[in-house]
Amino acid sequence: MTGDPYMAFLGVTVLEVGDGHATVSATVEAHHINMHGTAHGGFLFSLADAAFALASNSGPGRQVGLHADLQYLRAARLGDQVTASAAEQHLGRKTGAYRMEVRVNGQLIAMGSGLVYRV
Repeated sequence: MTGDPYMAFLGVTVLEVGDGHATVSATVEAHHINMHGTAHGGFLFSLADAAFALASNSGPGRQVGLHADLQYLRAARLGDQVTASAAEQHLGRKTGAYRMEVRVNGQLIAMGSGLVYRV
């Protein structure tokens, strides 16, 4: 999964991938900024989604996303190093549930969940 073109486009660095969890990071750059001068929600969602994809596909088989949501709690700003993580909460026969967190300097700025279908 480290050859993912979209992750490369965003400047995502994979920090850790393990059994059911993953952590990625990226720096907020000028092209990630929205009309309010803060990191675009789509950028933050993409980081969380990248961690979600890596975590859900860190074990055997192939998983595809069914649903993902993210609640934004605080803004990230130009130059911030943003870290996103995802961790498996439940793994069933056909689906898996994951919790996602996005942080800047250890402070939670967004959180959400994702559901995968186990192909």
